[in-house]
Amino acid sequence: MVKIGSIELPEFPLLLAPMEDVSDPPFRALCKEQGADVVYTEFISSEGLIRNAAKSTIKLDIYEKERPVGIQIFGANLDSMLQAIDIVEQSNPDIIDINFGCPVKKVVSKGAGAGILKDICLMEKLTAEMVKRTKLPVTVKTRLGWDHDSIRIVEVAERLQDVGIKALSIHGRTRAQMYKGSADWGPIADVKNNPRMHIPIFGNGDVNSPERAVEMRDQYGLDGAMIGRASIGNPWFFKQVKHYFETGTHLPPISMLERVEAARRHLKMSIEWKGEVLGVLETRRHYTNYFKGIPNFKPYRNKMVTSDRSEDVFRAFDEVEEQFSDYQFA
Repeated sequence: MVKIGSIELPEFPLLLAPMEDVSDPPFRALCKEQGADVVYTEFISSEGLIRNAAKSTIKLDIYEKERPVGIQIFGANLDSMLQAIDIVEQSNPDIIDINFGCPVKKVVSKGAGAGILKDICLMEKLTAEMVKRTKLPVTVKTRLGWDHDSIRIVEVAERLQDVGIKALSIHGRTRAQMYKGSADWGPIADVKNNPRMHIPIFGNGDVNSPERAVEMRDQYGLDGAMIGRASIGNPWFFKQVKHYFETGTHLPPISMLERVEAARRHLKMSIEWKGEVLGVLETRRHYTNYFKGIPNFKPYRNKMVTSDRSEDVFRAFDEVEEQFSDYQFA
């Protein structure tokens, strides 16, 4: 069993990573149904929260069926981060997660996200004060370091644990790598194998198949996997990994009917949560993966990703179901 504070999780839990414009309530609900053990919100700006910016506050919406759920916040100003914790607590999440890993320039340029990897002392101070501010378990997501020459993740993990975080998720790339190249899980294993560490260490980056999840568990000895890009348009990934853990075999491919139904539900929930315009816009990135591998699919995909009206997208789903109902996925 793995524990984040008092939250009990199964052995080698699978966590849905916080992803901007992806891990919203509709998608989190689908992933939870398919076996995700913990889900995280999109990352939320502490500055946006304290200024009551609509784009930030809507991300605080969480639902009982998602639990355990973590709300992730980012920032580099102590006062703003502490005020953000007070606001986040009102949504009653199970976990508060600090983003010290986002590599995007507009975040890093303000010293937030992975930008704080240039100042480990500030990272430690911010974390210590945030842990003191709340009774909820605080976790951190970060990267190996700023660049290859400044990887100090074993030291960073010790310092964060010492000020009270309850779990640490580590993406196996530096900020300089962004999302290029291969994730290196070796330094994450070094953190896990450090005899001083006693909190769960979760690996992130390139867990894109059940076999890779097994490798992370058995060869690198980590406590769990945080799943990001492999889940986009593929909420079944969590179920597929767990089936492989239990049986050593792959689940049969997800049928066309299941895929169409999931896409319909996803769009419907998105519209209910964020309205027609954003609901249609922000589900587009999932459709390529929902229907990946189907020959001669481009005309249907174009309808899904270019239409601004949900009725046109739903009609495209109907056409796909009718046209490809007998298609067998590999």
